[in-house]
Amino acid sequence: MSTHGPALSAGESAGVTGIVLVGVALVLLAAFLFSAAAQRVRQPAVMGEIVAGIALGPSLLGLLPGDLPGLLFPPAARPYLEVLAQLGLVLFMFGVGYQLSLSHVKGVGRHIALVSFSSVALPFVMGAALAVLLYPWLDKSQLKTDGMLGPALFLGTAMSITAFPVLARIIIERGLQKHRVGAVALVSAAIQDVIAWTVLAAVVTVVSVSGLWSLGRTVVGAVAFGLVLVLVVRPALAWVLAPARPWAGNAPTVHVVLCSGLLASAWVTDEIGLHAVFGAFLFGAVAPRRHIDATAPEVPERIDQTSLLLLPVFFTVTGLSVDLAGLGAQGLVMVLATVAVACAGKFLGALGAARLSGSGGRESTVLGILLNARGLTELVVLNVGLSLGALDSRLFTAMVVMALLTTLMTGPLLSRFPLPVEPAPAPPLSAEPAPAPAPRPAKHARKDAAR
Repeated sequence: MSTHGPALSAGESAGVTGIVLVGVALVLLAAFLFSAAAQRVRQPAVMGEIVAGIALGPSLLGLLPGDLPGLLFPPAARPYLEVLAQLGLVLFMFGVGYQLSLSHVKGVGRHIALVSFSSVALPFVMGAALAVLLYPWLDKSQLKTDGMLGPALFLGTAMSITAFPVLARIIIERGLQKHRVGAVALVSAAIQDVIAWTVLAAVVTVVSVSGLWSLGRTVVGAVAFGLVLVLVVRPALAWVLAPARPWAGNAPTVHVVLCSGLLASAWVTDEIGLHAVFGAFLFGAVAPRRHIDATAPEVPERIDQTSLLLLPVFFTVTGLSVDLAGLGAQGLVMVLATVAVACAGKFLGALGAARLSGSGGRESTVLGILLNARGLTELVVLNVGLSLGALDSRLFTAMVVMALLTTLMTGPLLSRFPLPVEPAPAPPLSAEPAPAPAPRPAKHARKDAAR
């Protein structure tokens, strides 16, 4: 989304540039310190970066005398920070789409299918109902949508999110990938990722258009763009990036192709009425992963590292819109209600489905705890809702707090419900000894934790 402001003189432009550079330096330093502190208490690094972004806003820094958030991030600099934040976000969403594997959805059993859909449907319904109850308290001057439909759809979608990459990191750190419940949680979360992004695209289409003509234009444009990506762009990328090409393995060429494609795709979806994140996500999903991993596997890693450099700016831009001190009594009720509904919806949806499928009580409880983890994915949904005027600032703040708390509570709750380690099945007598799996490079740990 473009931001237009008054033209600046050369001197003013140089001054704003300096402010932006110093501001980004401060953001990166704070993100590093808070992420290190988060890891010390066995939390994902990204949670520390999110807290750092909130701390640099009015919720903490703003409590000190002198309006420090306004001084460090003045209004003239914020459009530039927003551009950097959006750039980091679309680069990150390319990585989400690139790592998306639909193999998780194929051939899933009744148990996983039931858990996946119930832990999306129940939170969605409960979130939408909560939005209807809270609607009289919303600041209508901040809403750009008519009636309760926009807040209800966005709150329902946000409640149904599970942060798959953060969840994967938690499961690995806890050793639960060796347990059946860990595998069920991972596959369920992957399926929910597919459902959530599909639902979010539909919600954005519904609330961001006015009139049947505009709705039809957006739907037709989205379908047409999806077909172009699948039928034209994907085969073209497969041809260009095939290992047989003379330039195969040339990392700069692959880097330019992928970055140009994801940015152009982000622009297209923004133009047709969807958010820019969808274009980058879809381009990542159709990128020929097998060819790229065979010839230039370092390129997606570089794009991810760039997004990790810019995501703290996104967290800070988000934090500048979060004002915990300004919640008031009604805002505090919103926070308590959103946390309660989010936890109840995810926990009961997953636990109930698992119990109906034959899982034990402790396993079902752990599954509900795991699928309640949210994270960066939640912030993406909330920022889309705020930018479209489907949420006001108080509800946005309450939902950001909910995203933080539901993720931060996952580790401590898991410690209270330990599971016995399941013994690995013995290999067949005729089988050759399996080689030990190669250790995952340390550089991937931060990327995994960032989502």
